[in-house]
Amino acid sequence: MFAQAKTVKVLIVDDSAIVRRILSEELGKDPAIQVVGTAPDPFVARDKIVQLAPDVLTLDVEMPRMDGITFLGKLMQHRPMPVIVLSSLTPEGGRTAMAALEAGAVEVMCKPGGSYTVGHACEDLAQKIKAAAVARISARPGGGTSAPVHRLSMVETTNKIFAIGASTGGVQALTEVVTAFPANVPGTVIVQHMPAQFTRSFAERLNSLSAAQVKEAENGDSVVPGRVLLAPGGYHMLLNRSGANYYVTVKDGPTVCHQRPSVEVLFQSVAKYAGANAVGAILTGMGNDGAQGLLAMRQAGAHTVGQDEASCVVYGMPKAAAETGAVERVVPLDRVAEVMIQLALM
Repeated sequence: MFAQAKTVKVLIVDDSAIVRRILSEELGKDPAIQVVGTAPDPFVARDKIVQLAPDVLTLDVEMPRMDGITFLGKLMQHRPMPVIVLSSLTPEGGRTAMAALEAGAVEVMCKPGGSYTVGHACEDLAQKIKAAAVARISARPGGGTSAPVHRLSMVETTNKIFAIGASTGGVQALTEVVTAFPANVPGTVIVQHMPAQFTRSFAERLNSLSAAQVKEAENGDSVVPGRVLLAPGGYHMLLNRSGANYYVTVKDGPTVCHQRPSVEVLFQSVAKYAGANAVGAILTGMGNDGAQGLLAMRQAGAHTVGQDEASCVVYGMPKAAAETGAVERVVPLDRVAEVMIQLALM
């Protein structure tokens, strides 16, 4: 049994100021719990753990700069302590919940939602905090076997990523696909083989026709729901991640598959940083740019779509991707947007 005479010191780690305030207020009502501090991300949390020596940590998963599962793995290596993961991504039995437990969490809990009120959630959390305070925690070299700290793509994120590649015939194809997307489409990154002087005007044209915001990508642009980023002509575009937040890097470099921007470069980066949180589509075009990248995406857990031969202007890139085993679903152009949305919900 937990000894009520000992007050449990708790540090709350969550990027939401509202969540930090609510948890601090609600947990502070329990005389056996003292909230000694809060942190908006793992880097601040690391310093506060040293300063405040909390007994228990509550930890969100989706945070800037470093996600919670990666931080948990590092923490269990260097300063093992009881951690309760509290996130909207941790339903019982979910992939993120399993990753958190494998990385060393003593408990995983969903944030309040639906019939699970804030009051009930905080009551449950308070009991779990007091139980966690007496748990025996040992160091985990490498942060566990199934959740290595070097993992670059998160097991699961709230926001999904769409990645699309096209070449010959792609202007018309992309116009049909992008204008069919809803205003809250998952953050979308696109490579269309096109000279530098044309990509900005093409992005502006798509933006005028679409419910979502479409723009020519700039280095550091965030990839967020409702935004479609088109790689600028003459530059490669790569997806990157900071914590749970996605952004693009736009850079010079040698041609890949004889192209710059290259679909291959984009898709390989999406496989690396988004993994199973992505849906990829390869559309009409000459050559094989993107075939191996789409395969890497599928092997990383992403869903993948290839445009069918009948609706392609040139059945080159989708054919090459299909022949490598990269394509999960072959669909006509007029169903690409619909199928991508369906796959994002799976």
